[in-house]
Amino acid sequence: MDEAGKRLAIAGASSGIGAEVARAAWASGWSLALGSRRTELLEELAAGLGAEPVVEGQQVVAHRLDVTDWDDQQAFVAACQETMGGIDAGFANAGFGAPRGFLESTPEHWRDMVLTNVYGCALTIRAMLPAIQESRGHMVLTGSVAGRRVLPGSLYSATKWSVTAMAEALRQEVGDSGVRVTLIGPGMVDTPFFDDGTPEWALEPGDVASAVMYALEQPARVDVNEILLRPTLQVV
Repeated sequence: MDEAGKRLAIAGASSGIGAEVARAAWASGWSLALGSRRTELLEELAAGLGAEPVVEGQQVVAHRLDVTDWDDQQAFVAACQETMGGIDAGFANAGFGAPRGFLESTPEHWRDMVLTNVYGCALTIRAMLPAIQESRGHMVLTGSVAGRRVLPGSLYSATKWSVTAMAEALRQEVGDSGVRVTLIGPGMVDTPFFDDGTPEWALEPGDVASAVMYALEQPARVDVNEILLRPTLQVV
């Protein structure tokens, strides 16, 4: 992708995979629009990146974004249009999990997780898609190994199967227009997603960011549909 087409909008950018993708994209010369509900972390990330632009005209903007709120989604895209002039790539990354077991967690936690992981992902696609179609750009979705293998008692797994289906449904809808769609499916990653920490063999967020950047920076003729990456020692 040439320099004129390097404008990335990230939904779920304040920490973990989203923040590492922001850092990797910034280092590669992309302008960024960063969205998250956690505005303090978001603004700290944006300030750190913006202090050292890599290419002339590169810019970063932070904007509050609750992915389950359609008004927030529209406002975020409007901020992208105003500051960057468009969107060449969108990253639907917001999501969280729940303890396994259909008698675990709470119905309220389940509701919030399903709304964020499924409905929020769909709203992110809906909000960003017109701008991405205009730029003949790229939509990237964060799935999971759990969206390719059913995990015992995991409603989270069901939400990520939904994201897997959304990615393929979107690809079939827009592929003949030149828009590319990539599903990134990591295994266990050492992020705040896991309340009790992760084994030392878990992926680092930067590992996933490298996969995202690989997909984004392929020539326009190459559509990397899915990248499934596990820690070497993760069997499931």
